[in-house]
Amino acid sequence: MNRPSLVVHGHFYQPPRLDPFTGTTPRDPTATPAHDWNERISADCYRPNAELGNLAAMSWDLGPTLAGWMERGDPVAYRGFVDGDAGRHGMALPFHHPILPLASDADRATEVRWGLRDFEVRFGRRPAGMWLPETAVDLPTLRLLADEGVTHTILAPWQLTVPSLDARRPVRLDLGAGRSIDVVRYDGPLSTAVSFEPTATIDADWFVAERIVPTIHPDEPAPLIVIATDGELYGHHQPGREHFLARLVGRTAPSDRPFDSPSLTEALARSAPAPVPTAALDERTSWSCPHGIARWSSDCGCVPDGSWKAPLRGALDRLAGGIDAVTDHVIRALPGGPDPWQLRDAWVEVILERRTASQLVRDLLGWTDAADVGIVAEVMDAQRWRLAMFASCTWFWESPARVETASALRAATRAARLIDGVAGTDLERRLVDDLRALEVDGTDGATLLRAALEVVGAPAYPGNPSARGLRATG
Repeated sequence: MNRPSLVVHGHFYQPPRLDPFTGTTPRDPTATPAHDWNERISADCYRPNAELGNLAAMSWDLGPTLAGWMERGDPVAYRGFVDGDAGRHGMALPFHHPILPLASDADRATEVRWGLRDFEVRFGRRPAGMWLPETAVDLPTLRLLADEGVTHTILAPWQLTVPSLDARRPVRLDLGAGRSIDVVRYDGPLSTAVSFEPTATIDADWFVAERIVPTIHPDEPAPLIVIATDGELYGHHQPGREHFLARLVGRTAPSDRPFDSPSLTEALARSAPAPVPTAALDERTSWSCPHGIARWSSDCGCVPDGSWKAPLRGALDRLAGGIDAVTDHVIRALPGGPDPWQLRDAWVEVILERRTASQLVRDLLGWTDAADVGIVAEVMDAQRWRLAMFASCTWFWESPARVETASALRAATRAARLIDGVAGTDLERRLVDDLRALEVDGTDGATLLRAALEVVGAPAYPGNPSARGLRATG
């Protein structure tokens, strides 16, 4: 009989912190003594786990925007992920970590394609698996993954309604038209214990004996046990837990563990996923909102006052619609009438510095005219930041007066200004007006926008009554 498999998965992600106006990460005083939270968390977690070899012993996904910072900001940690993927331990992640069921079809496709390409460039292979942001899922998302060659993902146990089937056995969802995807459900009690019971992870040997072994029954088929948590738990959220991880599945684990610790890809190859109908999927659910995916669009009760979430999403949705309309008009009016959305999907090559804007436009469209290339570059840069403003962390917390929402507002402003500059529109003014509908504790969204811009020394919109004393937009 096959031995049980234990896979520990870490979701390594930080909110996007790159400022679209300066191309740098602003100093964050709350992260003192570090420059910012990327730097501080890397010192607490990413680098120690890399140095211990844990990234070659666990399953993980690494957010593309975090990886972009890490490549230059902490090369030791970055090399740990690259070397750790030699055993095919990594999974891809949609580029900006949006809630995919809330995204348009085009945005969903771009985010997935950019995330897959980012992984391919960094790790030298096409990923087999993809982690969904917040595990937020619906059938269109899974069908897109399958169309892009993704074979598996991880979900919470409650996101599939198949109570008669062992939750520690993979399932295969038939998605129609010859498509399917394997779904692995993580172990809820074990993952919760690791995440939220600090005393449970002091001693890995105790954890194996008292928490894992009692769930393994010799007379039953060998289970695939998956523990899924935020990766930052191992050293940042819980100091020292990188050593727990090394003892559980890594270099210091004893040889007599009653389970194997393969990569998730290898574990799936050992198991025969059970076929289940697509009706078994509980759509528009996630791992962190008991109300489905309402946390990222409404006042669902996850935080004391979420009244600001719907107005913020409405303002950004309206801005995205305006940017997209101008994008379609401007790009299709260029020589040959190119498809702007195919061009946007390919623009990740420029963001990842694989090709310059001129090289990409020449390769795809055969153009060499500098003026046309310049228009494309401006519009595609606007699209980049317009996508970035939908990062899930924009809505996650209890208040919009946080660095995560400020980052999204800077991205939105940058996108609006680029389009206004190309097309003479007034999208930024409309954004400021729409944000006035957002109000928390006597502060409206336009004031939050001004404060977000002040952090990086960018001018506020001259028509914003909250912008007194700031210079006008250039």
